[in-house]
Amino acid sequence: MYVKLSRVAQGCPPTVKSYWSKILLHINAWLNYVDYYMQITCKPKCCSLFYLDINECETIQQACQGEMKCFNHYGGYLCLPRSASVITAPEPSSQSEPSVPVESNEAFNPCPVGYRAQGDTCVDIDECELDMHDCQPSQECINTVGTYTCQCPDGYSKIGIECVDIDECRYRYCQHRCVNVPGSFSCECEPGFQLAGNNRSCVDVNECEMGAPCQQRCYNSYGTFLCRCDQGYDLGPDGFSCNDIDECSYSSFLCQFQCVNEPGRFSCVCPEGYELLGTRLCQDVNECETGTHQCGTGQVCVNIHGGHQCVNSNRCQDPFVQVSENRCICPVVKPECRDLPFSIVHRYMSITSERSVPSDIFQIQATSVYPGAYNSFRIRSGDENDEFYIRQINNISAMLVLARAVTGPKEYVLDLEMVSVSPLINYQTSSVLRLSVYVGPHAF
Repeated sequence: MYVKLSRVAQGCPPTVKSYWSKILLHINAWLNYVDYYMQITCKPKCCSLFYLDINECETIQQACQGEMKCFNHYGGYLCLPRSASVITAPEPSSQSEPSVPVESNEAFNPCPVGYRAQGDTCVDIDECELDMHDCQPSQECINTVGTYTCQCPDGYSKIGIECVDIDECRYRYCQHRCVNVPGSFSCECEPGFQLAGNNRSCVDVNECEMGAPCQQRCYNSYGTFLCRCDQGYDLGPDGFSCNDIDECSYSSFLCQFQCVNEPGRFSCVCPEGYELLGTRLCQDVNECETGTHQCGTGQVCVNIHGGHQCVNSNRCQDPFVQVSENRCICPVVKPECRDLPFSIVHRYMSITSERSVPSDIFQIQATSVYPGAYNSFRIRSGDENDEFYIRQINNISAMLVLARAVTGPKEYVLDLEMVSVSPLINYQTSSVLRLSVYVGPHAF
């Protein structure tokens, strides 16, 4: 059977009616008004979904008020001035109505493109699920209302129907270096930096806290680190290791006696009989004061540079007689004393090796003077190599001078004689100062 659409339009579902109403409105605007007919195949139990038009002008009391007149039309009514004229389109003949055979299997879809009829409504067609799309294998099909879209993966942009890789490095997302890869990018940092939590910024790496290869001290700086060595070490060519400095090889004047290199430092040592004064100098140990000597009974301890000497407390030889610890006299009553000095006084001293010359080393002083006597001083014995001389200062004193540098250990026994002459009483006498000079083994 055939059904005139204009007579059953009010019975369509909302979406279908809305769709076709839009079509009718466009046609009405173009043709002023066209009574549009279509024929559809009415299959069993389908026609019950459609209804006839209601004449609101007859069923609604006072549908139009005032001077307005009610005009019914399919699916509604209009209120127009009474002076308005309406031309009703004639009923088309049955021969001119478009129709299809009832027996046709061709389905008619009253819904827009992208929809399908379901009962009395139009529902969206999921082209992605039904594989009715033309997206490429690398693209994702996303269903939308009435259609679908083909979406490229992250990192790609769609140009035409193709997905093209986005070069993110052009946009300078990375603080240091950017590496573009298909569909993405990665950031890299310069040596001495590491990626921050946002994977784009670079933060300084504290190599010192991460086990930097510095052998001794490590100082972190922006983007790098520095190795430094403790005092007494030099930084090696590799910039990490520390090599001991042999301070002793730099100078022979670091220590007064001997320099001993040690890891990171040096130390000074002194020879036997000496001790360190501070860290570099050596001073003689006075064994006689410290009690570290080996002198026995009847001996006197004499300290010298680098050691000591034990001398007999009684050194007077006949015909001399000891009158005190260091003084011997030759009594005038003894005939053999006539040509000998009246007295001999024993003194001891020590000097260092390689002492600069000339050098005053010992002063001679007369203890008793005869009135009107003239005194003269000389080296009576012990200076066979002329290494000393006497410089007289005045009538009662003279100075023993070292004329040549001497090297120890060595001992000199010098008899320094003072001759006194008194012309008033026609008297001449002499006395000897027997000076033992010990030259130490070192120049200190």
